[in-house]
Amino acid sequence: MEKKNIIEALRKKFPEQIMDISSQFGDEIITFESSALLDIANFLNDKPYEYTMLLDLTCVDYKGEDQRFEMVYHFLSLSLNDRIRLKTRLPEKSPKIDSLTSIWKNANWLEREVYDMFGIHFNGHPYLIRIFMYEGFEGHPLRKDYPLRKQQPRIRLRKLE
Repeated sequence: MEKKNIIEALRKKFPEQIMDISSQFGDEIITFESSALLDIANFLNDKPYEYTMLLDLTCVDYKGEDQRFEMVYHFLSLSLNDRIRLKTRLPEKSPKIDSLTSIWKNANWLEREVYDMFGIHFNGHPYLIRIFMYEGFEGHPLRKDYPLRKQQPRIRLRKLE
């Protein structure tokens, strides 16, 4: 199946949600409305496309823009030997998006990382807690407005038994 067929199928299935389609370094980049994430992800995961691997997901902070945060998802289809990238923007106030843990189990840890570092909330995530920073850590260190020399509260050491 050709990549053109996948792109045309996405345009046909999600005409209102797909905002832009571009290509960079041989990968198609689909920019979409954040509310359509689960629908588009399920569509790509199912036959005949079978993008069955979530390679990575991350966030980019565009401080100063209305839609400050950009979520980026990388998928791989082993049957097609093809990658595809999805992008969507989230607002600065209350950045939320659906969790992909119901489709790909590895989204659990990847979403926790983005939550910890950027403060993005994933609706429907089974265990959304910090993964790198300790429980009392204040703020999200990869946000561009995080103070470089911020002092964090100290926590008491626990005795090992």
